[in-house]
Amino acid sequence: MNILLLGIGNLLYADEGIGVHFVNYLQENYRFEHPTAKLEIMDGGTLAQGLIPIICQFDQLIVVDTVNAHDVEAGEVYFFDFDKAPSEIDWQGSAHEVEMLQTLNMMDMVGDRPKTYVLGCTPTVLEPMTLGLTPRVAAAVPLMESTLLQHIRELGFTVTRQAQTPIEALIPDSYKRGVSAH
Repeated sequence: MNILLLGIGNLLYADEGIGVHFVNYLQENYRFEHPTAKLEIMDGGTLAQGLIPIICQFDQLIVVDTVNAHDVEAGEVYFFDFDKAPSEIDWQGSAHEVEMLQTLNMMDMVGDRPKTYVLGCTPTVLEPMTLGLTPRVAAAVPLMESTLLQHIRELGFTVTRQAQTPIEALIPDSYKRGVSAH
């Protein structure tokens, strides 16, 4: 089984970059091993439809992104099967969120979408050109981390902590990591 852990987001819009910052954080701090399966971690930025040729190569997709939900505070964490999204999830949030939904729906129509899970955090709405996370979203990172690591362990991976780098330390250089060549 090949699994893609895909961080989506716009780094220049503060909390909108949580998906990218979070996958960079996991890649910096953890090693994932499995006797037969492969886990690839990727910063997808705001490419959405441009990622289709990459996404369709995997058996499972875990998207890390912001999610909008009705009547909840910033920093709420959701983890769900894309096919069974909670009713309070509103996909009409940021532009990249809508584009990612459209991308997954298009892939579904042609039968190319892998089994998909979403790890999302509700953002604080901020003005553009703010690099970093708000305190509420930063406080959600430990719950996002434990939720995702549990899912990865349930898939049979051995998870080893190899560093203790806080997410805040990675944010200033996130833009340098970019989308990996595939």
